[in-house]
Amino acid sequence: MMLQAIRFPIRLKIVIGYFLIVLCLGVSIVIVTDRISSLQRDIETITSHDIEVHNLINQIENDIISMETSQRGFIITGNEAYLEPYNDSRTTWEANYNSLTQLIAENPSVQKDLEGIGISIQHWIDTSGEPLIALKRAGDEDGILAFFRNDIGKQDIDQLRIHFDSLRDAEIETTKTYIMEMDNRNELLAIGLYAMLVVVAAIAFLIVYMISGSIVKTIKQVSQTIMEIASVGGDLTTRIKVKTRDEISELADATNSLLTSLDMQNWIQKMVAEVATMTQGINDMQSLAGSFMTKVAPMVNAAYGAFYVRQGTGDRQRLVKISSYAAYGEDRSIGSFRIGEGLVGQCAQENRTFLLNHPADYGAKIVSGLTRTAPQSVLLVPVEYEGKVEAVIEFASLEPFTSLHLKLLEQIENHFGVSVNNVAGRMEVEKLLLESQSLTEELQTQTEELQAQSEELQMQQEEMRMTTEHLEEQNLFAEQKTKELELAKKELEAYADKLRISSQYKSNFLANMSHELRTPLNSILILSQMLSENDNKTLTAEEEGYARVIHTSGNDLLALIDDILDLSKIEAGKITLTIDKVNVTEIPELMRLSFGPVAEKKGLPFSASIEADVSPVLHTDGQRLQQILKNLLSNAFKFTDRGSVALRIRNADNKEIGELLPEYRHAEVLAISVTDTGIGIPSDKQQLIFEAFQQVDGKTNRQYGGTGLGLSISSEFARLLGGRIVLHSVPDQGSVFTLYLPNLQQAETGKEVLTAYEEVAVSLTEESTLPVAVTEEGDCLAGKRVLLVEDDARNVYALGKALERKRLSVTVAGNGKQCLELLENETGFDLILMDIMMPVMDGFETMKAIREHPVMKDTPIIALTAKAMRSDRDKCLAAGASDYISKPIQMDQLYSLMRVWLTRQVGL
Repeated sequence: MMLQAIRFPIRLKIVIGYFLIVLCLGVSIVIVTDRISSLQRDIETITSHDIEVHNLINQIENDIISMETSQRGFIITGNEAYLEPYNDSRTTWEANYNSLTQLIAENPSVQKDLEGIGISIQHWIDTSGEPLIALKRAGDEDGILAFFRNDIGKQDIDQLRIHFDSLRDAEIETTKTYIMEMDNRNELLAIGLYAMLVVVAAIAFLIVYMISGSIVKTIKQVSQTIMEIASVGGDLTTRIKVKTRDEISELADATNSLLTSLDMQNWIQKMVAEVATMTQGINDMQSLAGSFMTKVAPMVNAAYGAFYVRQGTGDRQRLVKISSYAAYGEDRSIGSFRIGEGLVGQCAQENRTFLLNHPADYGAKIVSGLTRTAPQSVLLVPVEYEGKVEAVIEFASLEPFTSLHLKLLEQIENHFGVSVNNVAGRMEVEKLLLESQSLTEELQTQTEELQAQSEELQMQQEEMRMTTEHLEEQNLFAEQKTKELELAKKELEAYADKLRISSQYKSNFLANMSHELRTPLNSILILSQMLSENDNKTLTAEEEGYARVIHTSGNDLLALIDDILDLSKIEAGKITLTIDKVNVTEIPELMRLSFGPVAEKKGLPFSASIEADVSPVLHTDGQRLQQILKNLLSNAFKFTDRGSVALRIRNADNKEIGELLPEYRHAEVLAISVTDTGIGIPSDKQQLIFEAFQQVDGKTNRQYGGTGLGLSISSEFARLLGGRIVLHSVPDQGSVFTLYLPNLQQAETGKEVLTAYEEVAVSLTEESTLPVAVTEEGDCLAGKRVLLVEDDARNVYALGKALERKRLSVTVAGNGKQCLELLENETGFDLILMDIMMPVMDGFETMKAIREHPVMKDTPIIALTAKAMRSDRDKCLAAGASDYISKPIQMDQLYSLMRVWLTRQVGL
């Protein structure tokens, strides 16, 4: 349990593995060093001990020869000087003999010969050496001659020669034996070294296998879970489960948090949409309150509820309960409150939410057939419109309200206030209309009475004058009511405009949420691309496949985000179209190049033709036209398994134009048809498929993938281009999608749909300045120093690893302030990558400060941001950026930009 609680980062695992391997190598080195020391001692034995033994044998032999020679010289000459070597050798041989005895003490066989040498030497000295010298000194020549006739000393000398030869041979044999033993030990050492190498290698491979296995296993778990999420069509309830406690676990936790947040936001938006749909068409406040309580109370698990609406004016304003949820019998709850009175009144006065847990004595009880229970949690939520609280909603529950419930009510409150105000306004208008009708009827009655009495009261002029004045007052009052009705009408029109604005909240939310998804998606795409490329060959083919699946899924998610942005802009009615000349004759070849490989893979014949009478030039938005055709052809190939797919371009006839596009009856209209022999579409679903997120097979286990956005976007693009898409289809026989598209140059010159919405996807190829890019990476990237200013750790890790693989030196600053502090001490950077949205100091301020730096003012700066609005790009360039790229970053595109600016910098 203790080890499971300890966090083991990947770096620590690798360090532990290397430590164990180094430890094994250290033990091996210690063993080898010991064996080398033993070998060194053996060599020293041979080179010092044996040589010294041989030297001592030779010295003893030389001492004997010297004594014999010196003695003979003295015997012959009688000169005492000849005895000096004799006397010296007689002294030294014993010392050499004793030294030799100590050196060969461990060799009994050699020691025996040495003892014989010692005895023979001493015997020669005692029997031959000293006696002859004494005879010579005594001058006894006859004794000397008699001694030499027998010469017993010669036997000793001969015996010594035999002993010395035997001693040398024995020592030589001992040395040879020692050398053979040393050779045997060396062979054993070599075998031991090889065995040790095998053992160390096995241990190292085992350690690497265990550590890499623990890392790869967790990566596979994360990859498999992500694939499962993608395979079930985006099931956000799936969670990644990782048991390790390392960086991969942190990645899994972060992904789970993101999925949980997206799931919550998705649920909240779904509930908000249901409430907004529910309120449409309701003109009565009590009906609105009742529908609201019935719809929302189950969403927040409330068992009781009350709806209070503001009524009255000035000091008479009160919050009156007009609807209840799950009330029983004679409800003990209070029917109305003044502003600031009780929690209901205080909630309206402060315009804030109140949450009570475990109230001591709650008046209303939660009643069922078997129980009567006090609530455990009470929630009061204000409903405001333009800063004014219009209503207060009170919920009671047997369980505590969660933060998810509070967020849901907050989102609902933002939109519901408009509905409450609209209904109140409509009710006020109806009230005014009723009063006006009543006054009109009263006026008509009075007019008739005056006409009947006019003949009878002619003489009563004063009374007639008074009656006339009364009528004038009534007329003025009627005129005043008429003006009030006109004012109410204008207010209704204003309410309608605000209601249209509120309908855009969903589209704006989708756009903003798509921007926020680009930041984490950036690091996922970069890291998965690096893993799939596997330049260092550290991953298996299966693992490369996993990485490619992750990268492909990320790109699919990016495409889905772009589709959602297009759809949101279309729903908001704000999108820019660029009308230009389009070469119609190039369309068939472009489609063949795009879909030829798809047709070949599925084994389907694919033809693309254009009729001869078609005008070669069409004035329309070429990019949107290609997007429509690619969507139609993609669907055709996706839903066709046998038969063929065909693209045909022709001129629409007058009948088709009159029926479908009567406003362009005097203009040229193209009919571009995509025909397939696929599954076909039932008649009851032919209109449904043009709606967002809808397909023919709408079940969760449908056979064909996709989001259901393509046809919806294509239909809206066709409408914006003045055209229309018509479908003819028979189930199991195929479909024909025909795009009718007018030549806008002939219809209305220079037509363009205006917008306040910025294009989200900024094309660097169109808007960046790309002198000629350097194709050889080594010429400008390798060895360059890059300063990366980024606060998101995921992007820092992903971009840093990607740039280092190109042999770039990367330095990181966490925000603009850190960047400027770093540049105060270090200025040797070739290029700066600058994130825009950062804490402390953002990218705009930082770039302005760098452009005032005396050394770094001309250094290329490439801005990086997930918000890819055109206005943001203009701000970046105005703040000092050299160029701009949006997230998620395509690394090849980034490398190309870097080469351009590094090459330009070298040119400067």
